[in-house]
Amino acid sequence: MAKKSRTAARKVKDKWKSKTWYNIIAPEMFDSRILGETPADSPEKLINRVTEVTVQDITGDFSKMHIKLRFKVHDVRGGDAYTYFIGHDMTSDYIRRLTRRKKSRTDGTFDVMTKDDNLVRIKPMAIAERRIQSSKQSAIRKKMEDIVKSEASGKILSELVRVMIMGEMSKKIAVACRSIQPLQRVEIRKSELLRISKLPDIPEKAPEEEPEEPPATEEPEEGEEPAEETPEEPEAAEETPETAPEESEAAEETPGETSEEAPEEAPEEPEAPEEPAEASEETVEPAEEVEEEEPAES
Repeated sequence: MAKKSRTAARKVKDKWKSKTWYNIIAPEMFDSRILGETPADSPEKLINRVTEVTVQDITGDFSKMHIKLRFKVHDVRGGDAYTYFIGHDMTSDYIRRLTRRKKSRTDGTFDVMTKDDNLVRIKPMAIAERRIQSSKQSAIRKKMEDIVKSEASGKILSELVRVMIMGEMSKKIAVACRSIQPLQRVEIRKSELLRISKLPDIPEKAPEEEPEEPPATEEPEEGEEPAEETPEEPEAAEETPETAPEESEAAEETPGETSEEAPEEAPEEPEAPEEPAEASEETVEPAEEVEEEEPAES
């Protein structure tokens, strides 16, 4: 028994090694953003897989973090899994926070057809500040049905989803029901896509430009020396016609002409005045004659 269990353990393979990760792409109504990643060992197993994200994850709006969007994969190309919208929902804690004691909640469920022949089920919800009669609830429900059908019949699916999520439909219901009973809060609690007329088209990616290959150089055959490339001599600068005659005229000038153009000599410095001859004679004294002394008598 011990040997069999060991051999069975060796045969078990790690399934995660054979799986690859695929990017989940949102439909065009949400700008084809990446919703996340999912693993699969084959692209066929990704079809009809459902993913759920919040509006905050897509738009970054913190006030819409309680709204959850649901998408289903319908096609896989390369490493991308493309989806389409199948409905939305609200978190249970947000709904419980709205429905308190001594308040009335009015729900409605309506199946409507959009302009592009998509069947959608919409479930609005209205909260009154105090308890109200059932007759008022019926009137509020009738108003909600009229507004939901009028909004859906004149819009395509992408426009209807935007109106439901951004709160424009809820505001119209609240304004229409004000004459019956002032409402504290109106929300489109849930929506479901029951039938889709046509799957959304997948946007085609622009083909990537291939880098140009450098021109192939001819390799020399065996025994032949590679040809040396001779450097190109720079072209001599051509003299302009204006400067050439000036240089020739300068060369023809004679040396005599150049001396005439020489600058004038500097003026001579005035000579110092000569001292009178008398002063020079006085300074020179004649040498005195030395008298010879007579020899002394012995």
